[in-house]
Amino acid sequence: MTANFDVSAFLGSDTPDPALAVLGMRPELAVYDPNDERMWVELEPNVWFRPLFFDMTNGSHCEMLRVRRGGVLSRHKHPNVVHGLVLKGRWRYLEHSWIAEQGAYVYEPPGEVHTLTVDDDDEMISFFYIGGPTLYVDEQDNVVSVEDNFQLIDFARKHYEKVGIGADFVDNFIR
Repeated sequence: MTANFDVSAFLGSDTPDPALAVLGMRPELAVYDPNDERMWVELEPNVWFRPLFFDMTNGSHCEMLRVRRGGVLSRHKHPNVVHGLVLKGRWRYLEHSWIAEQGAYVYEPPGEVHTLTVDDDDEMISFFYIGGPTLYVDEQDNVVSVEDNFQLIDFARKHYEKVGIGADFVDNFIR
């Protein structure tokens, strides 16, 4: 990591080692909001994610997703469950009539195909627990790409290196 980035200001650092540290268990993870734009990793135009936690045992992860002004998270589905909570703004799926607004909880059953979009005059930030990979699909529902923890960690590594935090910063989120 670069010397000018204080990780302790971003991650909780005032806790003792976990009871099973001798087995390789890492401490708990407390991620604070430093309002640092460098934390956001671009996935698509006007679509960013901010990693919070990568569970390498079962392939799930937690993230903040930010979509701005007309941004679209391409058509996709999940083979596992997804839980979401809208923290700011509003968004919708092109395939549904409902709109998720601030404070709304969203449950996505495995296998449902959807395209997340935000209107041109809006912005959203949502917390998501994603229980496995994201499968991007074409109009015939054929899988065209797979996004899993390994790929997301690689995206984050490259981004954090580019913005001066250091590629290994993403290691803080891996458990």
